[in-house]
Amino acid sequence: MNQSKKITDGALLTAIFMVLLFVTILVPVVSIIAMFLLPVPFIIYGSRYDWKPTLLMLAVAMLLTTLFATVFSLPIAVLMGLGGLMIGSAIYQNVSAYETWARGTFGFIIGLLFVFVYTQVLFDINWIEEFELIVAQSMQMSTELLEQFGVGSEQATEAQEMMEEQVNLLTDLFPVGLAVAAILLAFISQWASYKMINRIERKELRFPPFRTLQFPVSIIWIYLFALLLSFIELDSGNIFYLGAQNLLMLTGLLMSLQGFSFIFFYAHHKKMSKALPIISVVLAVIFPPLMLYLVRILGIIDIGFRLRDRLTGNEDKRKK
Repeated sequence: MNQSKKITDGALLTAIFMVLLFVTILVPVVSIIAMFLLPVPFIIYGSRYDWKPTLLMLAVAMLLTTLFATVFSLPIAVLMGLGGLMIGSAIYQNVSAYETWARGTFGFIIGLLFVFVYTQVLFDINWIEEFELIVAQSMQMSTELLEQFGVGSEQATEAQEMMEEQVNLLTDLFPVGLAVAAILLAFISQWASYKMINRIERKELRFPPFRTLQFPVSIIWIYLFALLLSFIELDSGNIFYLGAQNLLMLTGLLMSLQGFSFIFFYAHHKKMSKALPIISVVLAVIFPPLMLYLVRILGIIDIGFRLRDRLTGNEDKRKK
């Protein structure tokens, strides 16, 4: 009976995935929403039966995608299937929401790497080269536009050189962009699947409050190691230079998240208005260079000196 139900659920959820895939390919406006829902069938199946049956479901979905869709759609199935499998398996094993998020992020990173290699080998499409080509065309148009408005050739050249530096920086940080995309995909997929599973199976899966987010102390050492590497004079094409830059950027983003989490925690702990942490996020969006730097420092202090434990410890002492 259980085996029969497992097969029935797998067939039904695979059919739902295929419908969502066709919607993503054929319906322009709705495709954006459908794309983020693609991992949900795998997550639901994985949350019921763990990763091995879900891997089989992914193999069937890949076969059906190749037969009834196009070869261009196969990477989408792999990407969404791997991310969904990791999240679903984590839910089945009853790990925390943030660990589930981390596993899902890893799954989506592997999927994105597959997409990158797949498009490179089969279709000779290099994402980085395509990005550089698009930006180069945009820079050419911008230079011509500046010249039409009477901007001197020297100023236009300086502006173009500045844009070229920014493009090179963005190209170097391609791995970070990949990781951030995986983080966002995992979060949205996990959130959507929580809503679906709670409604279908009457569970109470949810992310804990953002103020409870705390990264391990080891992330500070990784950040400091990357920071030290960045001070060493290396060639911009050196693999150690690229690795340090990407690691520094990624850990810096995580430190900033920790800083925002502490602001939310502090406002809640001191029973302040909820507007305070929201305003801090808005200011960081408006003034990113300054605000994100300050929030990152706050995050480092929070992790390194356990500010939350000190605050709650002092409160307990006063009550006694």
